[in-house]
Amino acid sequence: MELGIGIGWRPEIADEVEALAGIDWVEAVAENLCADHLPDSLVRLRERGVTVVPHGVALGLGGADRPDPGRLASLAARAELLGTPLVTEHIAFVRAGGPLTASPRLEAGHLLPVPRTWEALDVLCENVRIAQDSLPVPLALENIAALITWPDEELTEGQFLAELVERTGVRLLIDVANLHTNHVNLGQDPAKALDELPVEAIAYVHVAGGVEKNGVWHDTHAHPVTAPVLEVLAELRSRVDPPGVLLERDDAFPPGAELAGELDAIRATLRRAAPPADPRPAPGDEADAGAGAATVRVPAEAGEPTGTSETGEPTGTSEAGERTGVAAPVPAAARERTGTADSAPAEGRATAAPVPAGTRDRTAVAQTALLSALVAGTPAPEGFDHRRLRVQSRALAAKRADVVAKVAPELPEILGDGYRAAFLAYAGGRPMSGGYRRDALDFAEHVLIAGGPADPVARRRLTYWWQDRSGARPPRRTTRLVRAARAALVGK
Repeated sequence: MELGIGIGWRPEIADEVEALAGIDWVEAVAENLCADHLPDSLVRLRERGVTVVPHGVALGLGGADRPDPGRLASLAARAELLGTPLVTEHIAFVRAGGPLTASPRLEAGHLLPVPRTWEALDVLCENVRIAQDSLPVPLALENIAALITWPDEELTEGQFLAELVERTGVRLLIDVANLHTNHVNLGQDPAKALDELPVEAIAYVHVAGGVEKNGVWHDTHAHPVTAPVLEVLAELRSRVDPPGVLLERDDAFPPGAELAGELDAIRATLRRAAPPADPRPAPGDEADAGAGAATVRVPAEAGEPTGTSETGEPTGTSEAGERTGVAAPVPAAARERTGTADSAPAEGRATAAPVPAGTRDRTAVAQTALLSALVAGTPAPEGFDHRRLRVQSRALAAKRADVVAKVAPELPEILGDGYRAAFLAYAGGRPMSGGYRRDALDFAEHVLIAGGPADPVARRRLTYWWQDRSGARPPRRTTRLVRAARAALVGK
């Protein structure tokens, strides 16, 4: 499956995306699409033959709970509506608490890292298999950017991803900006991570911009792509020819010409970093490559692969021990520990026993303790960097304020310059337990109960806004007209 060069489709830049030359495909946030109706812009793109890939952010496959059947059904419906060749999600957890810990459900509102331990891997792999069985097309998972690491991790990121692919047959969405983020924030070497990856499992690549503040890299998707991120892309291209590369932009959208310039820089990087073609390709290499597999550059001294799986994917290493395009071998003790088979079934998934309840329980307790420290102000779990937890906590609150301002733009309009400070004060003691729209209503109610806003006109406007949206059912048309007229009389 060749995707080519693409860009993240967002409503704010829909016209610019349609006008860009040389766009082969786009990616749309799955949760922002209706299951039975597409935006006109995406309809036009599909009519032109542009592939649309839904990119999920809410499954939380790295969480302790099994994936929610409703969320899986929703993602499957969007995949079928789009006629997409694959769907993508993240290796992350996004919520914690609930029945497994007998505690209130907490929502992070953001992608949080999974501990790179064997137990967390067991849980992730089972969740991935559940998702694969529920989706009509293949699944690819993305590495995330992190501000924090878990104590006592047992695997590097590359080893963790390699083992995930070997056990489940899942594809990978490699975000080179996230590799750079983890280099700056956590001291992890992008080249080493790429060396350990099963690069033939890459479905496509993300490229995005960010900014460094006080020694911390923030993966904002609101800044231009930087040279260091393009260098990580070059490192990846020197190892493999990815089926697709996509530019992400989620905020502070520039003019179309600037987006085109960033896409040109990505194309130039891919051309520059491409290794010279091997004049002596091994017979049958192309035929042996699995469907959708990336083209892997094998070092000459590494020798030939020692065999292929039933899917036709190269396996094993040469006698020299060099990578031949797959994950490094897993030690026998680790295989016994995890139940990894020496060879996967034809569909690319290793069989595995169900994850013991105790494993999920321990994962749930650990993730709930971390998320509670980040969003509810409880003590930090042992072993974490307290300073980094504070940075992550502030980042979560800031993102929460930004998203609420987008889903309920009337709130910053009504509250003016006081919106952000008021929201951050509210968020500091009130974890998000539902979606952002519920959060917006709860915030407005909190402000009103506290006697704000001080301006009487703003208070009336906020009261009417909250009343319009907080009922068990939407207000009828007559009620809406009366309230609109009343709002106009008090200053709109």
